[in-house]
Amino acid sequence: MFENHPELLDIFNQTNQKIGTQPLALANTIYFAAENIDNLETIMPVIKHITHKHRALTILPEHYPIVGKYLLLAIKQFLGEKSTQDILDAWAAAYDIIANIFIDLEKQLYDELGPNEKDKGFVPLYIVKKEVIAHESIVALTLERSEHGKMFNFHVGQYLTIRIKKDGNFHNRHYSLTRPFDGKSYSIAIQIQNMNE
Repeated sequence: MFENHPELLDIFNQTNQKIGTQPLALANTIYFAAENIDNLETIMPVIKHITHKHRALTILPEHYPIVGKYLLLAIKQFLGEKSTQDILDAWAAAYDIIANIFIDLEKQLYDELGPNEKDKGFVPLYIVKKEVIAHESIVALTLERSEHGKMFNFHVGQYLTIRIKKDGNFHNRHYSLTRPFDGKSYSIAIQIQNMNE
């Protein structure tokens, strides 16, 4: 998938791809949803949690057919000789139903951000305060948006997705917000593996 769609390297966590947690999470989600296809309301809390992560990574409707195509190829390969067109068609139909639910819910999340398209993707944030805590292994950062751009309120338990470009690709990480919203900044804590980074 990544060879044919290198733009997805900027969305998917490559470390999780290499160790297998991301493909496993996708497969488990699709299986769980397919198992509950006649009663998707029972898994809606899980779906909504995932849609927030998708929104944080700027996943768009056009990404779903790509992932669906390669998911079906993986299912076909996994099943081997047991794979029939009827089985693949059933998985494709289930994926389409699930993908459309995600697309609809994620559209609502994007719409909640307002009409300014610049607010719907990653925006530049600047470190205005840096404090080393916890035996120099954790750094608390206070971040503000440039040009006094809109800051969005958040709820306890939400996170901020930070995107950094390294080695030619973007890397995304979710960090829990550590202080109540003050209207002008976000606060996160990052564990540092190497203080020189």
